[in-house]
Amino acid sequence: MAAATEILFSHIFFLLKNIQITEIIIAAIVFIFIRSLRSKKHRGLPNWPIFGMLPYLIKGLKTNLYEWITDILKHHNGTCRFRGPWFTSLNYVITSEPQNLEHLLKTKFTIYPKGNYFRDIVFELLGDGIFAADNETWQKQRKIASIEFHSTNFRKLTIESIFELVNNRLIPVLESSLKNNVAIDLQDILLRLTFDNVCMIAFGVDPGCLQPHLPEIPFAAAFEDATGATLLRFVMPVCVWKAMRFLNLGMERKLKKSIQKVDEFAENVIRARKKELSLQNEDDNKEKSDLLTVFMRLKDENGKCYSDKFLRDICVNFILAGRDTSSVALSWFFWLLDQNHEVEEKILEEICRVVSQREDINKEVFNDSLRFKHEEIKKMDYLHASLSETLRLYPSVPVDHKEVITLQF
Repeated sequence: MAAATEILFSHIFFLLKNIQITEIIIAAIVFIFIRSLRSKKHRGLPNWPIFGMLPYLIKGLKTNLYEWITDILKHHNGTCRFRGPWFTSLNYVITSEPQNLEHLLKTKFTIYPKGNYFRDIVFELLGDGIFAADNETWQKQRKIASIEFHSTNFRKLTIESIFELVNNRLIPVLESSLKNNVAIDLQDILLRLTFDNVCMIAFGVDPGCLQPHLPEIPFAAAFEDATGATLLRFVMPVCVWKAMRFLNLGMERKLKKSIQKVDEFAENVIRARKKELSLQNEDDNKEKSDLLTVFMRLKDENGKCYSDKFLRDICVNFILAGRDTSSVALSWFFWLLDQNHEVEEKILEEICRVVSQREDINKEVFNDSLRFKHEEIKKMDYLHASLSETLRLYPSVPVDHKEVITLQF
């Protein structure tokens, strides 16, 4: 009887002990949950132990990321903090306050570089190009590019290339889809348009992405894959993507192959251009004005020609800048037109007004009326205002990464 009572009490004690442990665990979980939710009030998102705010960032990636970030900023007066998992560098201050942006991008621009973190992420793709560089390297490239962008030859090249692509490729592709009643992906069409255009400006070559049958161009596909894989690094812990790169796994394997194709394309173009320039007569008036040719003719601070690596980085950076920004802006523009038919009507009225002012309007057919001269486009003030408003509402580069230099006093 005594033995049975002792066994009973031991079971009860064991049960009570387990209940206490369970209560402690439940209490700890509730405490962590309440503390994490309270952190949302001050930081914008719940900050979980170990994982930080990463689970909510992953959730945001599955929706409209920029609208998601905008909603968070709106509820926190334009500025909030993001904390990633423990032992990672995913810790940011996110701001959209105009005063803060002016401080970062203008007033104290020199103490807010892109930094080593940004450079490590994009180096394989962008190298030492202007969008990955800081300080003197950035200033030198910006100065040269700015001078060339305002040159008469470069302006002529950009106008001629876009005129050729719009009239002889974009319009025929759109007309073909209308005649055959075939749906098209307008964003893809615009991306092909801007990719062809920026390659003609940067490398002086036409990849032919916007041909009537919309072919898949290896260089264009590789560039798309490389940019996509590079962007994923920004939402991953550094140790994770570096381990994947070392082991040649997943997206890092795809990134490596894509960059090899991009480099191969650039090397072939540079090699061919050098051969072309070496055979060119000094009195030849058919001098090219693309960025690659311009930088090939220039000398560095030591009086030497720029290296093939430098030329590759320059051109790839400007392809990235012109390709995505222009196509994104145009995609948003047409989306907004679809949402605001009164604006569409006013733009059409303005176009008709410009066409009606032509002296030879009676001699023109309808297709010719769609071909606008540079001087005519300058008269389209309402169209210009609509494009500007599109960029204000949906900027092509909605996020800019900056680090801060700690000043010693």
